[in-house]
Amino acid sequence: VSSTISEQSTADMTNTTSTTTSPGEPVLPDKGSAEDEHNSSMSIFFVLCVLALGIMLIHFMLQKNFQYLPESIAIVFLGGLIGLILNLMSNQNIANWRKEEAFSPTAFFLVLLPPIIFESGYNLHKGNFFQNIGSILVFAILGTTVSALVIGAGIYVLGLAKVAYQLSFVESFAFGSLISAVDPVATVAIFHAMNVDPVLNMLVFGESILNDAVAIVLTTSILESSSPTMTSSEALITGFNRFCLMFFASAGIGVMFALSSALLLKHVDLRKNPSLEFGMMLVFTYAPYALAEGIHLSGIMAILFCGIVMSHYTHFNLSTVTQITMQQTMRTLAFIAETCVFAYLGLALFSFQHRVEPALVVWSIVLCLIGRACNIFPLAVLCNHFREHQITRKMMFIMWFSGLRGAIAYALSLHLQFSDETRHVIVTTTLIIVLFTTLVFGGSTMPIMKLLLADKKGSSHRRRREKEITLSKTKEWGQAIDSEHLSEYTEEEMEVNFIQSHIKGFAKYDLKYFIPFFTRRFTQQ
Repeated sequence: VSSTISEQSTADMTNTTSTTTSPGEPVLPDKGSAEDEHNSSMSIFFVLCVLALGIMLIHFMLQKNFQYLPESIAIVFLGGLIGLILNLMSNQNIANWRKEEAFSPTAFFLVLLPPIIFESGYNLHKGNFFQNIGSILVFAILGTTVSALVIGAGIYVLGLAKVAYQLSFVESFAFGSLISAVDPVATVAIFHAMNVDPVLNMLVFGESILNDAVAIVLTTSILESSSPTMTSSEALITGFNRFCLMFFASAGIGVMFALSSALLLKHVDLRKNPSLEFGMMLVFTYAPYALAEGIHLSGIMAILFCGIVMSHYTHFNLSTVTQITMQQTMRTLAFIAETCVFAYLGLALFSFQHRVEPALVVWSIVLCLIGRACNIFPLAVLCNHFREHQITRKMMFIMWFSGLRGAIAYALSLHLQFSDETRHVIVTTTLIIVLFTTLVFGGSTMPIMKLLLADKKGSSHRRRREKEITLSKTKEWGQAIDSEHLSEYTEEEMEVNFIQSHIKGFAKYDLKYFIPFFTRRFTQQ
């Protein structure tokens, strides 16, 4: 609602400006800019206060060795508590923070999301990722599409049958697409803590980082192909073409910027001036996201592939100081962004009037589970026909159970341009599903994992040495500078693995041609 009002006011201001100035004349800033500045300052102050409380909460959890609650869930609780207090204060007319506590989808997509996605690509364990790239792509692209179709069709049919709140065909499939964005932050933290099979860890993590982009592209494609003049088959073909264009063109932009940065920093030696070198890296980090979003492609896809390729080539053209600075800065920015996102999810419980449709909420959760099952189990069986390392039934169950919904689904729901009533229903339903899956599935992952992995304690020769269980992502990040050192393999196994599997296919050409061409020197990872 607030975004609609702001769009209307912007349009009114634009119309006023156009009537008082000729096209060639420079336009003065708006008269109310000072008031806007005061409001923005209060919003920033509010965010900083919430962030400080979040950091202190995580510090307290680390100090007290509070092991059995993922940080993300703790921050959601903190956000909910702050929202409740502010709600009580506004009801008592003590203070009103309605504007400051509202979740801004624009701020989420342009400020908070890029560092999270770039960091996941830049500090990715590329060995495990690319060894499983086929399965990851199947689950991320085909699996997300299957899940979106199952949920969308289910919601539409239930609406027609008057079992749940009725959504139109386009609204149903847009909702199915956005709610298919999984975000297993809590689950991945538990995987790290319990030293699970690195293949399982990478399948869940790899699927999640690509799935976000696929869900966004799917939702956008459905909304853009929903012209009333089109037939269903024309809309389907248009949506498919739009999806392919956004997916591959966005990835291409990210790769292009990453390779350009590698060549630039190879031939222009900025290593004696780390501040200039780091500044150039930050430019190349954000540029593909801004360009892709500006030309209506997927910024997430662009910045993800940019991060993966930059860590493979550009990283080795940097001075040691900038290598460390880059990794630590990205981790810090990603931590701050994630903390803000989860706090705002908690705050959202009290930041606007909700329109709860119980039947739609319950059926949506059921369809999310069915859609995830139709995605994981058949595709895992299909992938096993082409894999040496089989995906076991236990792994399939854990992957199905890891289908937590996150902030991307909620932010996408705020972007929908439907009627006010429909938007309220979809936004409320999405928020409930996100909080339910994060708290219930995220909170119960640890006991279920302990139960499933109880018989595997003896066979841990391929895992790291036993360590105390911690669900702190912050602590994990603080234990090593280079994520490649967090490999699930020992050094000897890495060496054998490198000889056996890294000198065939693309990697053979990469070692022979691309690495020498794009990097200052050859460095074995």
